[in-house]
Amino acid sequence: MMKHVFLLGYMGCGKTTLGEVLARQMGVPYIDLDDYIEQRQGMTVTGFFATLGEDRFRQLETAALREVSVMSDVIIGCGGGTPCHGDNMALMNQSGITVWLTTSPERITARLLLPEQKSKRPKVAHLPDEAVLPLVERELQARTPFYSQAQLQFDSTDIETGPATERTARRLADLLASRQ
Repeated sequence: MMKHVFLLGYMGCGKTTLGEVLARQMGVPYIDLDDYIEQRQGMTVTGFFATLGEDRFRQLETAALREVSVMSDVIIGCGGGTPCHGDNMALMNQSGITVWLTTSPERITARLLLPEQKSKRPKVAHLPDEAVLPLVERELQARTPFYSQAQLQFDSTDIETGPATERTARRLADLLASRQ
Protein backbone atom coordinates (compact mmCIF):
# COMPACT_ATOMS: atom_id res chain seq x y z
CA MET A 1 0.00 0.00 0.00
CA MET A 2 1.22 3.46 -0.86
CA LYS A 3 1.22 6.22 1.71
CA HIS A 4 -0.89 9.26 0.96
CA VAL A 5 0.99 11.97 -0.87
CA PHE A 6 0.10 15.56 -0.08
CA LEU A 7 1.30 18.15 -2.60
CA LEU A 8 1.77 21.58 -1.00
CA GLY A 9 2.83 24.94 -2.27
CA TYR A 10 1.73 28.34 -3.40
CA MET A 11 -0.92 28.78 -6.10
CA GLY A 12 0.64 28.33 -9.50
CA CYS A 13 3.42 26.04 -8.28
CA GLY A 14 1.96 23.11 -10.22
CA LYS A 15 0.07 21.03 -7.67
CA THR A 16 -2.77 20.17 -10.05
CA THR A 17 -0.74 20.02 -13.27
CA LEU A 18 1.91 17.77 -11.75
CA GLY A 19 -0.45 15.95 -9.38
CA GLU A 20 -2.77 14.71 -12.13
CA VAL A 21 0.12 13.35 -14.20
CA LEU A 22 1.83 11.84 -11.15
CA ALA A 23 -1.40 10.10 -10.10
CA ARG A 24 -1.88 8.66 -13.59
CA GLN A 25 1.72 7.42 -13.70
CA MET A 26 1.37 5.83 -10.25
CA GLY A 27 -2.08 4.38 -10.99
CA VAL A 28 -3.85 6.10 -8.08
CA PRO A 29 -6.58 8.75 -7.84
CA TYR A 30 -5.77 12.46 -7.65
CA ILE A 31 -7.88 14.61 -5.34
CA ASP A 32 -7.77 18.38 -5.58
CA LEU A 33 -8.81 19.45 -2.08
CA ASP A 34 -10.52 22.63 -3.28
CA ASP A 35 -12.54 20.64 -5.88
CA TYR A 36 -13.40 18.07 -3.20
CA ILE A 37 -14.75 20.82 -0.93
CA GLU A 38 -16.68 22.45 -3.79
CA GLN A 39 -18.33 19.15 -4.73
CA ARG A 40 -19.24 18.30 -1.13
CA GLN A 41 -20.54 21.77 -0.29
CA GLY A 42 -22.07 22.79 -3.63
CA MET A 43 -20.27 26.15 -3.62
CA THR A 44 -17.03 27.41 -5.14
CA VAL A 45 -14.09 28.35 -2.96
CA THR A 46 -14.48 31.89 -4.26
CA GLY A 47 -18.13 31.78 -3.23
CA PHE A 48 -17.21 30.57 0.25
CA PHE A 49 -14.75 33.38 0.76
CA ALA A 50 -17.29 35.94 -0.46
CA THR A 51 -20.35 34.71 1.45
CA LEU A 52 -19.11 32.84 4.52
CA GLY A 53 -15.62 34.28 4.97
CA GLU A 54 -12.19 32.73 5.18
CA ASP A 55 -12.56 31.42 8.75
CA ARG A 56 -15.58 29.27 7.87
CA PHE A 57 -13.86 28.06 4.70
CA ARG A 58 -10.76 27.05 6.71
CA GLN A 59 -12.97 25.02 9.07
CA LEU A 60 -14.50 23.18 6.12
CA GLU A 61 -11.06 22.74 4.58
CA THR A 62 -9.69 21.12 7.74
CA ALA A 63 -12.71 18.80 7.92
CA ALA A 64 -12.21 17.83 4.26
CA LEU A 65 -8.50 17.27 4.87
CA ARG A 66 -9.35 14.89 7.73
CA GLU A 67 -11.71 12.99 5.40
CA VAL A 68 -9.19 12.55 2.59
CA SER A 69 -6.33 11.76 4.99
CA VAL A 70 -7.96 8.41 5.84
CA MET A 71 -8.43 7.36 2.21
CA SER A 72 -5.91 4.91 0.83
CA ASP A 73 -3.56 5.24 -2.09
CA VAL A 74 -4.32 8.81 -3.16
CA ILE A 75 -2.42 11.89 -4.19
CA ILE A 76 -3.93 15.03 -2.71
CA GLY A 77 -3.30 18.53 -4.05
CA CYS A 78 -3.89 20.95 -1.20
CA GLY A 79 -4.93 24.57 -1.48
CA GLY A 80 -2.05 27.03 -1.15
CA GLY A 81 -3.22 28.08 2.32
CA THR A 82 -4.11 24.61 3.65
CA PRO A 83 -0.77 23.99 5.46
CA CYS A 84 -0.94 27.39 7.16
CA HIS A 85 -4.03 26.80 9.30
CA GLY A 86 -4.77 24.86 12.46
CA ASP A 87 -2.92 21.57 12.81
CA ASN A 88 -3.20 20.79 9.09
CA MET A 89 0.55 20.42 8.56
CA ALA A 90 0.89 18.00 11.49
CA LEU A 91 -2.11 16.00 10.25
CA MET A 92 -0.63 15.69 6.76
CA ASN A 93 2.83 14.75 8.06
CA GLN A 94 1.29 12.03 10.25
CA SER A 95 -0.98 10.70 7.50
CA GLY A 96 1.42 10.47 4.59
CA ILE A 97 4.27 12.01 2.68
CA THR A 98 4.21 15.79 2.29
CA VAL A 99 5.89 17.34 -0.73
CA TRP A 100 6.48 21.08 -1.04
CA LEU A 101 6.49 21.98 -4.74
CA THR A 102 8.82 24.90 -5.31
CA THR A 103 9.57 27.22 -8.17
CA SER A 104 10.59 30.86 -8.39
CA PRO A 105 8.19 33.71 -7.60
CA GLU A 106 8.77 34.93 -11.16
CA ARG A 107 7.70 31.57 -12.65
CA ILE A 108 4.64 31.43 -10.37
CA THR A 109 3.72 34.97 -11.42
CA ALA A 110 4.09 34.13 -15.12
CA ARG A 111 1.73 31.17 -14.66
CA LEU A 112 -0.79 33.23 -12.67
CA LEU A 113 -0.82 35.94 -15.33
CA LEU A 114 -1.98 33.52 -18.04
CA PRO A 115 -5.53 34.73 -18.81
CA GLU A 116 -7.16 31.37 -18.10
CA GLN A 117 -5.39 31.25 -14.73
CA LYS A 118 -5.73 34.85 -13.58
CA SER A 119 -9.49 34.95 -14.06
CA LYS A 120 -10.10 31.93 -11.81
CA ARG A 121 -7.83 33.03 -8.96
CA PRO A 122 -9.71 35.39 -6.62
CA LYS A 123 -6.52 36.74 -5.03
CA VAL A 124 -5.11 37.99 -8.34
CA ALA A 125 -8.10 38.27 -10.69
CA HIS A 126 -8.66 41.96 -10.00
CA LEU A 127 -5.05 43.02 -9.47
CA PRO A 128 -3.08 44.89 -12.11
CA ASP A 129 -0.44 42.56 -13.56
CA GLU A 130 2.43 44.50 -11.98
CA ALA A 131 0.95 43.90 -8.49
CA VAL A 132 1.01 40.09 -8.77
CA LEU A 133 4.76 39.48 -8.25
CA PRO A 134 4.91 41.57 -5.04
CA LEU A 135 1.87 39.66 -3.70
CA VAL A 136 3.46 36.30 -4.56
CA GLU A 137 6.75 37.29 -2.89
CA ARG A 138 4.99 38.54 0.29
CA GLU A 139 2.75 35.51 0.64
CA LEU A 140 5.52 33.02 -0.14
CA GLN A 141 7.64 34.59 2.58
CA ALA A 142 4.76 34.38 5.07
CA ARG A 143 3.94 30.76 4.16
CA THR A 144 7.47 29.37 3.96
CA PRO A 145 7.60 28.47 7.70
CA PHE A 146 4.59 26.18 7.09
CA TYR A 147 5.62 24.80 3.71
CA SER A 148 9.12 24.06 5.00
CA GLN A 149 7.65 21.52 7.45
CA ALA A 150 7.03 19.21 4.48
CA GLN A 151 9.03 16.01 4.45
CA LEU A 152 10.25 16.59 0.90
CA GLN A 153 10.94 19.65 -1.21
CA PHE A 154 10.67 19.20 -4.98
CA ASP A 155 11.40 21.63 -7.82
CA SER A 156 8.26 21.97 -9.97
CA THR A 157 9.68 24.49 -12.42
CA ASP A 158 9.80 22.21 -15.47
CA ILE A 159 6.08 21.58 -16.15
CA GLU A 160 5.46 24.04 -18.95
CA THR A 161 4.83 21.37 -21.64
CA GLY A 162 3.24 17.93 -21.63
CA PRO A 163 6.52 16.04 -22.12
CA ALA A 164 8.27 18.14 -19.46
CA THR A 165 5.45 17.48 -17.00
CA GLU A 166 5.67 13.73 -17.72
CA ARG A 167 9.44 13.74 -17.03
CA THR A 168 9.06 15.84 -13.87
CA ALA A 169 6.27 13.58 -12.58
CA ARG A 170 8.44 10.52 -13.23
CA ARG A 171 11.27 12.08 -11.20
CA LEU A 172 8.85 12.75 -8.35
CA ALA A 173 7.37 9.22 -8.59
CA ASP A 174 10.88 7.76 -8.33
CA LEU A 175 11.63 9.96 -5.32
CA LEU A 176 8.38 8.90 -3.63
CA ALA A 177 9.01 5.21 -4.38
CA SER A 178 12.34 5.49 -2.56
CA ARG A 179 10.48 6.83 0.50
CA GLN A 180 7.78 4.14 0.76
